[in-house]
Amino acid sequence: MSRIGNKHIDLPSGVTVTAEGNLAKVTGPKGTLEVKINEGIFIEVEGSKVVVKRANDQKQVKQNHGTVRANLHNAVVGVSEGYKKSLEMRGIGYKAQLQGDKVVLWAGYSHTVTIVPNKGVKVTLPSPTEIDVEGIDKQAVGQTAARIREVRPPEPYLGKGIRYKDEHVATKEGKRAGGKK
Repeated sequence: MSRIGNKHIDLPSGVTVTAEGNLAKVTGPKGTLEVKINEGIFIEVEGSKVVVKRANDQKQVKQNHGTVRANLHNAVVGVSEGYKKSLEMRGIGYKAQLQGDKVVLWAGYSHTVTIVPNKGVKVTLPSPTEIDVEGIDKQAVGQTAARIREVRPPEPYLGKGIRYKDEHVATKEGKRAGGKK
């Protein structure tokens, strides 16, 4: 039994969903996204809600039921509200700069690192050490933010590196803190 797949999706005002073969087209005020509908799954638009149903109870179809519903819900939220991930850089000399749509990072290496955002993703810099990644596609926003973070993940002793704004990094005590007794 798919608990996620059986939940209906409420459509905010201004958002429409249309099924075209094995694709669902979600259109809203922020843009348009297409969601792949797996075989054995179909969607019904009933007024201001969308219901995802499956044709049979085969194992693979049951597994895809919740996934398709979650992807469709993410698309509805994306075209109505959008997604945003915020990162911050901590460390001496760590900074970011925009060159066109690319992000150039100074992250403690002897060279700069350039990141090209995924298609449909916009990167802004409120300050040289803060990076905001925004877009309507949840996967693309998360992937771009993860690629920026992996340039220099936060290290556990001083906490230097690139981290998400709400991320907690557990710091360890160094060798000298224990000392001999």
